[in-house]
Amino acid sequence: MDKISLIGLVVGLTAIVGGQIFEGGHIGSLLQPTAFVIVIGGTLGAILLQSPSATFTRALRMLKWVVLPPQVETKRLIDQVANWSQISRREGLLALEGFIAAQTDPFYRKGLQLLVDGAEPERLREVLEVEIGAYESDLKQAAKVWESAGGYSPTIGILGAVMGLIHVMENLTDPSKLGAGIAVAFVATIYGVGLANLVLIPMSKKLLAYAGRLVTAREMFVDGLVGIANGDNPRIIEGRMRGYLG
Repeated sequence: MDKISLIGLVVGLTAIVGGQIFEGGHIGSLLQPTAFVIVIGGTLGAILLQSPSATFTRALRMLKWVVLPPQVETKRLIDQVANWSQISRREGLLALEGFIAAQTDPFYRKGLQLLVDGAEPERLREVLEVEIGAYESDLKQAAKVWESAGGYSPTIGILGAVMGLIHVMENLTDPSKLGAGIAVAFVATIYGVGLANLVLIPMSKKLLAYAGRLVTAREMFVDGLVGIANGDNPRIIEGRMRGYLG
């Protein structure tokens, strides 16, 4: 679990609520169901209109990465490829055929299958890099759904504020309704700006970072397979792969 995400969210919310209390305000004044519905519903509607269904579905699945990041076992991958390199030098590429079925990820399985089938190194790289490009594009588009949501929510918050002020203007003759209308107006803005800058935009940046790690792991894997296909020394292959880790 990525505890720092939860800590960041708690710290941000605590700072806002704490500031409200220190200023002598009440927490209840920040709880406005009408403003919440306007901001959340409006933002959701905007990203649904913007995003293809497949991209939006992927974006929803990626949400769990914020607290449960995808496992990128780069060190294990390096050791595995280095082991394959040693085996192939001793017994030939066909000796790696038994490792294909053990690969749970279709990309890694396909790459190893191409290697065992004797694909030329450059052809092997070309085929797999096309898949990496499509994979990276899908991940980035899904992560940017939440970045876009962070752009929409402040505007929806302003829309909620204007609606609240319209309600106030319609009830100027009834002082009992003025307070509620003004509260909705200002709280809607707080919800929109807060949701964008405390949750949506930071979340999208974290998802993009995790997507980058997944793509780097695949690029590293391809580099290792190409090294095996070229007959490079296992230590050279391992060193080149470790270079991706910085």
